Amino acid sequence: MNNRQSELETLRADLKARLSRYEAHQHREDGALEKDFEEQAVQTQNDEVVDSLETETRAELIQIEHALERIRHGVGEECEGCGEEIDPRRLQVLPYTTVCVACAED
Repeated sequence: MNNRQSELETLRADLKARLSRYEAHQHREDGALEKDFEEQAVQTQNDEVVDSLETETRAELIQIEHALERIRHGVGEECEGCGEEIDPRRLQVLPYTTVCVACAED
């Protein structure tokens, strides 16, 4: 297994753990809404933030799964857009990317 694949698998595990925490929050596993109206407003606002974070985390997880699938098929370092090799420095910064800089800018 290469370093990038290992890094992606670690990222995937971290994101899954984060999703579990978000889901626990959204299901009120720590208790129901407060009776105080102001506290309810704060909790509702927090819920919206957690919802947004959960959506972003799910999107990132999908990208990681896709990148891992491409690695398993032996094309993980090849741009999905143009077929050229993705610059290793780009892969170092964005290990889940599947496109080169030129295609990402298009």
